Amino acid sequence: MFARTSLLVGAAAVVSWILFRLTPFESVTSYVGLILTVAIVASVVSVGPAMATDRGRRLMLSTWRRGTRWEFWPPWIFYPPVLAYVAYLMAKHRSMTVFTATNPAILAGGFIGESKFDILQGLSGSGEYVARSSLLDGKLSTADKMLAVRRFMVDEGLTFPIVLKPNYGQRGSGVVVVRSAEALEACIRQSSVDTIVQEYVDGAEFGVFYYRYPSEPHGRVFSVTEKKFPAVVGDGRRTLEQLILHDERAVCAARLYCDRHRDELSVVPADGEAFPLVELGTHCRGAMFLDGGWVLTQALEDRFDAIARGFDGFYFGRFDVRLDGDAEAFRAGHGFKIIELNGVTSEATHIYHPGTPLIRAYGVLMTQWRIAFEIGAESRRCGVVPTTVRKLVELVREYRRIARGHLSLTSRRNARRGRPGRASVLPCESRGPAVRRRPIRATPVRCDDRGRGPATDRVAP
Repeated sequence: MFARTSLLVGAAAVVSWILFRLTPFESVTSYVGLILTVAIVASVVSVGPAMATDRGRRLMLSTWRRGTRWEFWPPWIFYPPVLAYVAYLMAKHRSMTVFTATNPAILAGGFIGESKFDILQGLSGSGEYVARSSLLDGKLSTADKMLAVRRFMVDEGLTFPIVLKPNYGQRGSGVVVVRSAEALEACIRQSSVDTIVQEYVDGAEFGVFYYRYPSEPHGRVFSVTEKKFPAVVGDGRRTLEQLILHDERAVCAARLYCDRHRDELSVVPADGEAFPLVELGTHCRGAMFLDGGWVLTQALEDRFDAIARGFDGFYFGRFDVRLDGDAEAFRAGHGFKIIELNGVTSEATHIYHPGTPLIRAYGVLMTQWRIAFEIGAESRRCGVVPTTVRKLVELVREYRRIARGHLSLTSRRNARRGRPGRASVLPCESRGPAVRRRPIRATPVRCDDRGRGPATDRVAP
C-alpha cells in the first residue's frame, strides 16, 4: 500500500511538473486540463495494478455494482430524502417524537433500546406461533449461564443448533447460531450482556410488516419480504474465494463474505457441494431480500391480525418469522414461528428486491412513516405520552454502551463452525487450494376517534 501511494504521488508530481513547464498559466482552460490530466493519471496508477489480476477485476466489479445498485448504498447516501420527509411529518404533527407513541406497549415504540424478550413475552398469547425462548442475565457466571441453557433445552426438548441474540440489539448485531456445547460455552464466556436463548427454526424466513390504527378493529399486512440466504456451489476446482468472486450475486458483497469466511477462502468445495454464505436474515449482513407478496393471502393476513391484536398496545411493526412447515401451510396461516418482532423503526424490506426502482422504494418508506406518525398521533389523542427527545438520546447512548458487549465477529464465526477458540485474522486473498472433504405490562389504548382523515390504502408489496 505504501509503495502504491508513493508511486501515485510521484507520477502525479512528474505529470504536474511537465504540464506547468509546457502550459501557459494565463489560460483557464489549461488549469482545467491540468486537473483532469492529474486525475486520469492518478486513477490509472491506482486502478491499474488491481485490473492486472482476476481477483482485482472481480473486486472492482463488486465496487461498481455496490455503487450502481441502490440496495447496497450506505445509509448516509440512501436515507436523506426519507429523513427530509420525516422532518416534514414532525412539523405537520407538531412533535419531533410523536411516532414513539405508535406502540405504547414497547419502550419508545420500538425506536431503540427495547427488550426483545419482553416483546416475545407480549406475544405469549400466541404461543404456538412464537419460537421458544429464555433470557440469560448478563451478570451470571459462565457456569450458571451454561446450567440455565441446559435446563432450558431439556425443558423444551431442544437440541443443537440454538440461537443466541442480545436482548437489546438491532440489525443482527451479536446474533449467532450455535451448533455445539463447546461453541456455546465459548460464546457465553465472551458475552457480558443479557442474552436471549432461542430455539433454531430451520426453515425459510419471511418478514411480515403489519399495522393497525387504534380506532380500527382490524389491521393490515403492509408488506411481505422473502429472505434468501446466498450460497455458492463447488465445482471441485475453484476455491471458496474464487466461487464468491465469480458468483453474479455474491460478488456484490464479496468483501463482506470474504471477511466472514476468511479462514476458509482457500478451501475447494467438492463438486456440487453447497457452501452457505449467510445464516441470518439481515440485509446488511449479506442476506438477499425478495418481494414476498406471493405468499400473502387473506388467511395469512387474518392470522397476523389476530396475533397482533393479542398483544395489547402493539400497532405497527414487522414480524420476522421462520417456517416450520411448507409455503402452502404458511399461506394458509400456520406452519411458522415468530423469532422477532420489531417496532417503529422496522422497514418494509421488500423494497430491497433487486431491480426495485429507487423512486418506488422511497414511496413505500414515506408511506410507512406517514402511517407511523398517524398512529402515533391517534395514540397521543388517546392519552399516550410520546417519548421525549432527551429520553431518546439517553436510550441511544445506553444502547451504544450495551452494544460493545455483543458477541464479536470471531465469536460468531466460531459458533458457526461448532468449535471454540480464536479464529486467525487473514486478508481476503487467495492462499492456494486446500481440498476439504416476564409478560409485559401493556398500556392499552381505547379510542374511537377517527379524525385522522381517509383510511390508508394498502401498498401492494
